Amino acid sequence: MIHCAIITFIGLNDNLQKSDIAVVFGNEVQTDGKPSPRLEARLQKTLQLYQQGYFPEIVVSGGFGKEGFDEATVMQNYLITNGVPSNAILLDHNGDNTLATVQNVASIMKNQNLKSVMAISQFYHIARIELDFQKVGLSNIATAHADYFEFRDFYSVPREFLAFYYYIFITPTPS
Repeated sequence: MIHCAIITFIGLNDNLQKSDIAVVFGNEVQTDGKPSPRLEARLQKTLQLYQQGYFPEIVVSGGFGKEGFDEATVMQNYLITNGVPSNAILLDHNGDNTLATVQNVASIMKNQNLKSVMAISQFYHIARIELDFQKVGLSNIATAHADYFEFRDFYSVPREFLAFYYYIFITPTPS
Protein backbone atom coordinates (compact mmCIF):
# COMPACT_ATOMS: atom_id res chain seq x y z
CA MET A 1 0.00 0.00 0.00
CA ILE A 2 2.83 2.38 0.79
CA HIS A 3 4.42 1.73 -2.58
CA CYS A 4 1.11 2.54 -4.32
CA ALA A 5 1.12 5.88 -2.47
CA ILE A 6 4.70 6.48 -3.59
CA ILE A 7 3.83 5.70 -7.23
CA THR A 8 0.94 8.16 -7.00
CA PHE A 9 3.07 10.85 -5.34
CA ILE A 10 5.86 10.53 -7.91
CA GLY A 11 3.42 10.60 -10.80
CA LEU A 12 1.38 13.57 -9.62
CA ASN A 13 4.45 15.71 -8.93
CA ASP A 14 5.74 16.67 -12.34
CA ASN A 15 9.48 17.12 -12.69
CA LEU A 16 9.48 19.80 -15.37
CA GLN A 17 12.79 20.85 -16.85
CA LYS A 18 13.95 21.84 -20.30
CA SER A 19 14.79 18.69 -22.23
CA ASP A 20 16.37 17.81 -25.55
CA ILE A 21 13.37 15.71 -26.52
CA ALA A 22 10.00 14.55 -25.19
CA VAL A 23 8.28 11.21 -25.54
CA VAL A 24 4.54 10.69 -25.41
CA PHE A 25 3.65 7.12 -24.50
CA GLY A 26 0.92 5.66 -26.68
CA ASN A 27 -2.48 4.48 -25.61
CA GLU A 28 -5.77 3.42 -27.05
CA VAL A 29 -7.13 4.90 -30.26
CA GLN A 30 -10.92 4.83 -30.59
CA THR A 31 -12.63 2.90 -33.38
CA ASP A 32 -13.22 6.19 -35.26
CA GLY A 33 -9.45 6.82 -35.38
CA LYS A 34 -9.40 9.55 -32.75
CA PRO A 35 -7.26 9.39 -29.62
CA SER A 36 -9.03 8.03 -26.56
CA PRO A 37 -9.65 10.68 -23.87
CA ARG A 38 -6.64 9.31 -21.97
CA LEU A 39 -4.36 9.59 -25.00
CA GLU A 40 -5.75 13.00 -25.92
CA ALA A 41 -4.92 14.23 -22.41
CA ARG A 42 -1.31 13.09 -22.90
CA LEU A 43 -1.20 14.92 -26.21
CA GLN A 44 -2.73 18.06 -24.69
CA LYS A 45 -0.07 18.05 -21.95
CA THR A 46 2.58 17.61 -24.64
CA LEU A 47 1.20 20.56 -26.63
CA GLN A 48 1.15 22.73 -23.53
CA LEU A 49 4.76 21.96 -22.63
CA TYR A 50 5.96 22.20 -26.24
CA GLN A 51 4.38 25.65 -26.55
CA GLN A 52 6.06 26.67 -23.28
CA GLY A 53 9.44 25.73 -24.80
CA TYR A 54 10.31 22.75 -22.63
CA PHE A 55 11.52 20.69 -25.63
CA PRO A 56 12.06 21.19 -29.38
CA GLU A 57 11.23 17.66 -30.55
CA ILE A 58 8.61 15.07 -29.68
CA VAL A 59 8.68 11.30 -30.10
CA VAL A 60 5.20 9.80 -30.42
CA SER A 61 5.43 6.15 -29.53
CA GLY A 62 2.91 3.38 -29.81
CA GLY A 63 1.99 0.20 -31.56
CA PHE A 64 -0.75 -0.96 -33.86
CA GLY A 65 -3.88 -1.31 -31.74
CA LYS A 66 -6.71 -3.80 -31.98
CA GLU A 67 -8.88 -0.94 -33.20
CA GLY A 68 -6.91 -0.98 -36.47
CA PHE A 69 -4.87 2.19 -36.07
CA ASP A 70 -1.20 2.95 -35.58
CA GLU A 71 -1.03 4.93 -32.34
CA ALA A 72 2.10 6.87 -33.36
CA THR A 73 0.52 8.08 -36.60
CA VAL A 74 -2.70 9.11 -34.85
CA MET A 75 -0.65 11.03 -32.27
CA GLN A 76 1.45 12.68 -34.98
CA ASN A 77 -1.67 13.80 -36.85
CA TYR A 78 -3.19 15.20 -33.66
CA LEU A 79 -0.07 17.22 -32.86
CA ILE A 80 0.23 18.56 -36.41
CA THR A 81 -3.45 19.54 -36.44
CA ASN A 82 -2.79 21.46 -33.22
CA GLY A 83 0.18 23.42 -34.51
CA VAL A 84 3.30 21.31 -34.01
CA PRO A 85 5.45 21.30 -37.17
CA SER A 86 5.84 17.86 -38.70
CA ASN A 87 9.64 18.16 -38.62
CA ALA A 88 9.47 18.43 -34.80
CA ILE A 89 7.79 15.01 -34.50
CA LEU A 90 9.55 11.65 -34.62
CA LEU A 91 7.53 8.46 -34.93
CA ASP A 92 8.17 5.24 -33.03
CA HIS A 93 5.82 2.68 -34.55
CA ASN A 94 7.32 -0.09 -32.41
CA GLY A 95 6.50 1.21 -28.94
CA ASP A 96 4.32 -1.76 -28.10
CA ASN A 97 5.03 -1.47 -24.38
CA THR A 98 6.83 0.79 -21.94
CA LEU A 99 10.22 -0.88 -22.17
CA ALA A 100 10.13 -1.00 -25.98
CA THR A 101 9.32 2.71 -26.09
CA VAL A 102 12.12 3.55 -23.69
CA GLN A 103 14.63 1.46 -25.65
CA ASN A 104 13.54 3.04 -28.94
CA VAL A 105 13.77 6.56 -27.52
CA ALA A 106 17.19 5.80 -26.00
CA SER A 107 18.37 4.71 -29.45
CA ILE A 108 17.04 7.92 -31.03
CA MET A 109 18.74 9.95 -28.32
CA LYS A 110 22.04 8.15 -28.82
CA ASN A 111 21.91 8.65 -32.59
CA GLN A 112 21.20 12.37 -32.15
CA ASN A 113 23.57 12.81 -29.20
CA LEU A 114 20.73 13.98 -26.94
CA LYS A 115 21.18 13.93 -23.18
CA SER A 116 17.79 14.70 -21.63
CA VAL A 117 14.22 13.48 -22.10
CA MET A 118 10.80 14.43 -20.82
CA ALA A 119 8.38 11.51 -20.45
CA ILE A 120 4.64 12.22 -20.70
CA SER A 121 2.03 9.66 -19.63
CA GLN A 122 -0.58 8.97 -16.95
CA PHE A 123 0.53 9.66 -13.38
CA TYR A 124 0.60 6.00 -12.36
CA HIS A 125 2.97 5.16 -15.24
CA ILE A 126 5.70 7.71 -14.43
CA ALA A 127 7.68 5.75 -11.79
CA ARG A 128 8.09 2.73 -14.09
CA ILE A 129 9.06 4.95 -17.02
CA GLU A 130 11.79 6.54 -14.89
CA LEU A 131 12.99 3.09 -13.84
CA ASP A 132 13.17 1.95 -17.47
CA PHE A 133 15.11 5.02 -18.59
CA GLN A 134 17.55 4.44 -15.75
CA LYS A 135 17.92 0.79 -16.84
CA VAL A 136 19.01 1.93 -20.31
CA GLY A 137 21.54 4.34 -18.81
CA LEU A 138 19.68 7.65 -18.96
CA SER A 139 19.49 9.73 -15.81
CA ASN A 140 18.38 13.18 -17.00
CA ILE A 141 14.64 12.45 -17.05
CA ALA A 142 11.93 15.06 -16.72
CA THR A 143 8.33 13.93 -16.29
CA ALA A 144 4.82 15.23 -16.74
CA HIS A 145 1.48 13.56 -16.19
CA ALA A 146 -1.67 13.95 -18.25
CA ASP A 147 -4.44 15.92 -16.60
CA TYR A 148 -6.97 13.13 -16.92
CA PHE A 149 -8.37 10.91 -14.21
CA GLU A 150 -10.88 8.10 -14.47
CA PHE A 151 -12.26 5.27 -12.38
CA ARG A 152 -9.84 2.75 -13.87
CA ASP A 153 -6.96 4.65 -12.23
CA PHE A 154 -7.96 2.93 -8.99
CA TYR A 155 -6.86 -0.41 -10.39
CA SER A 156 -4.08 1.02 -12.56
CA VAL A 157 -2.06 2.08 -9.51
CA PRO A 158 -1.92 -1.44 -7.98
CA ARG A 159 -1.23 -2.87 -11.46
CA GLU A 160 1.73 -0.49 -11.76
CA PHE A 161 2.94 -1.63 -8.34
CA LEU A 162 3.17 -5.18 -9.74
CA ALA A 163 4.63 -4.02 -13.06
CA PHE A 164 7.27 -1.94 -11.28
CA TYR A 165 8.64 -4.94 -9.42
CA TYR A 166 8.31 -7.15 -12.47
CA TYR A 167 10.52 -4.68 -14.32
CA ILE A 168 13.02 -4.60 -11.45
CA PHE A 169 13.35 -8.34 -10.92
CA ILE A 170 12.20 -10.10 -14.11
CA THR A 171 12.87 -7.82 -17.05
CA PRO A 172 16.53 -7.95 -18.02
CA THR A 173 18.52 -4.76 -18.21
CA PRO A 174 19.12 -3.97 -21.90
CA SER A 175 22.73 -4.04 -22.97
